Amino acid sequence: MRLYGVTGWKNAGKTGLMERLVTEITSRGLTVSTVKHAHHSFDVDHPGKDSYRHRQAGASEVVLASRNRVAHMVELRGAEEPTLDSLLARLAPVDLVLVEGYKRDRHPKVEAHRAETGNTLIAPDDPTIRAVASDVPLDLDRPVFDLNDTVAIADFILSEVGLAKAAE
Repeated sequence: MRLYGVTGWKNAGKTGLMERLVTEITSRGLTVSTVKHAHHSFDVDHPGKDSYRHRQAGASEVVLASRNRVAHMVELRGAEEPTLDSLLARLAPVDLVLVEGYKRDRHPKVEAHRAETGNTLIAPDDPTIRAVASDVPLDLDRPVFDLNDTVAIADFILSEVGLAKAAE
């Protein structure tokens, strides 16, 4: 499975970059799935809905299915958070999986960076960050792209994972 990450500190532009990359890469005829790490509690379900009621009643897993999409919710109920590898094993085959977050995992990544946040760069101390997408020029030992140059960032990622020819 080809895998590439987008990482960075909070409000660095990760989600916007992910969204643009998915749009760009799928427009080239490739299939893409995403995995996003959340550091906070989240819910895709709503109180009062049947699937919510199933989870509240104690179901370990709830699958919500329709003609348009399937949601598979797993209640950890105190169990360890799943590793990225275990989550990737659940995905159907695609050309590329883009991962948002998971800073400490060892897959290759692009760091999103916005100067206004005041955060330091992760890249200088992390060799898994192969490039930086920034809203300001930076002098680094690896490629630096304009944060909004989605085409160039997509080209870089596809080249890195060996899909550049497939997307032509």
